[in-house]
Amino acid sequence: MDELCHALSVEIGSTHFNNDNVPAAETLLACCQGLVTLDKEASTFRLMHHTLREYLCAHSSLFPHAHSVMAETCLTYLTSDQSKVSTKPRPDLSNMPFLKYCSRYWGTHARRELSDQARSLAMGLLDQYENHLAANSLFEQISDPHNFLEANAPSLFTGLHCASFFGIVDIMNDLLRGGDCDVNRGDSAGITPLAWAARGGQEQAVELLLGLEAIDPNKLDNNDNTPLGWAAMNGHGLVAEKLLDRGDVNPDKPNNEGYTPLLVAAAEGYESVVKLLLERGDVNPDKPNNEGFTPLFVAAGFGHESVVKQLLDQEVNPDKPDNEGHTPLLVAAAGGHESVVKQLLDRKGVNPYKPDNEGQTPILVAAEKGHESVVKLLLDREDVSPENLDNEGQKLLLVAAANGHESVVKLLLGRGDVNPNKPDNEGCTPLFAAAGFGHESIVKLLLDRKGVNPDKPGNEDYTPLFVAAGGGHESVVKLLLDREDVNPDKPGKEGYTSLLVAAANGHESVVKLLLDREDVNPDKPGNEGYTPLFVAAREGHESVVKQILDRKDVNLDKPDNEGQTPLLVAAVNGHESVVKLLLDREDVNAN
Repeated sequence: MDELCHALSVEIGSTHFNNDNVPAAETLLACCQGLVTLDKEASTFRLMHHTLREYLCAHSSLFPHAHSVMAETCLTYLTSDQSKVSTKPRPDLSNMPFLKYCSRYWGTHARRELSDQARSLAMGLLDQYENHLAANSLFEQISDPHNFLEANAPSLFTGLHCASFFGIVDIMNDLLRGGDCDVNRGDSAGITPLAWAARGGQEQAVELLLGLEAIDPNKLDNNDNTPLGWAAMNGHGLVAEKLLDRGDVNPDKPNNEGYTPLLVAAAEGYESVVKLLLERGDVNPDKPNNEGFTPLFVAAGFGHESVVKQLLDQEVNPDKPDNEGHTPLLVAAAGGHESVVKQLLDRKGVNPYKPDNEGQTPILVAAEKGHESVVKLLLDREDVSPENLDNEGQKLLLVAAANGHESVVKLLLGRGDVNPNKPDNEGCTPLFAAAGFGHESIVKLLLDRKGVNPDKPGNEDYTPLFVAAGGGHESVVKLLLDREDVNPDKPGKEGYTSLLVAAANGHESVVKLLLDREDVNPDKPGNEGYTPLFVAAREGHESVVKQILDRKDVNLDKPDNEGQTPLLVAAVNGHESVVKLLLDREDVNAN
């Protein structure tokens, strides 16, 4: 709102910005005769309906020379007295709400339509640009986050940097004719005018700068990125081609993280740039970065099918792992990129069973992520086993069940070579994992399978019912309690029962389900003497305490091994409502 009001108050060509000219929001609304509304909450003016926007866009003749007027307006604002402030120290910008837009977009408008007045205003701004508020404002808006400036740090962003970023060749020529431009100078991030032009895909600006005798087309920024690297990173194929047409540009120069132009283009899926680089004989298509990522690896991981094909046609190593042992197949499987997985599996030299440094294989990560089609592709291979284990003994079915991937579980259960009862190294079965995470549909699938033991405990003697009760998964608890072969009162390693853990965690509905069972002892203590009432009172779960107090077969004063009663621990922990509940009972000893 303030931005638009300030824009409307600009008198093009004036060196003085008059705050008295700024219209009130109400005045602006009245002038627009109902075509514009004010969103007070967002402090934004909006057109009354999207059809009005469509009409205005379709009738551009209503606003002749709109871009040149906008450029002149922005530049007038930036060259006015209030904006001519040094960046040391930086002033309060709250009284200049139009500054941010002007700094970022004056060049966009000027590039579309450059009037003589806009050109003159631009030269007035750019001649003293490095110490202007607009330089820091633009730099902060277009730079990577790690290049943002400290409060009083100069951007070192010159007029030539700015004009090159916007790609305004006429203004670049005017600046260069001035004779005092260092064409290879880096800003505070070390980025040169050529790199800014390359980064933005400004072909004419790049061509102009490359024609200068003094230009260094390989000049590195602070992160060792070259202009070619910036062009490749942003998919500007024509700019990359212009740079590569020079015999002195290094096409394979990595930055400080080891990313070459080919690697960044492959990661982003820029087919034309990848093709351009691969056609050269001096680019290594298999060159890894510092983490061991090759172009094929990143293209496979992001699912760029056509780039993967281009790289595989170069006879790169299709199974080359990164520093953590991840292969292109593994990262493609993890991302669910079926078409890429197909391409890799068709290549000789790809080991579909190859584990990473932690023992995880492509099929295991695909099952973990729930990528059914990829799991099926890999299972159809004779050299991939559905009983594949990683270093922790987790098999496919267990991983799929733990992560709630019903379709993968169905696929695996449909095979005759999968043991649905097989535990991992900690004794965790697929049913145990699914119950613990509350995956009701998967628990049902497993319970319907013959041979699945619904009461099989893990290494610490906790059963599927116990972990479901502890997690408060009511529907799963119901499924398990409906089974005759599940002991609802079976204690674990520390003597904790399903009722005790549900009470401790305050899962009221699960406690009710268990208390409704005749074969559940509501007063059964764990090894430390904690009863369900004791832990509910200690944790302050009033509703659970109420349920247990309604039972006649519970000793309300039963102490733990240290002699503490439910009333005492409730009082010590400050649970007033629980203390009141207990004191209201005649059979509780208040002393």
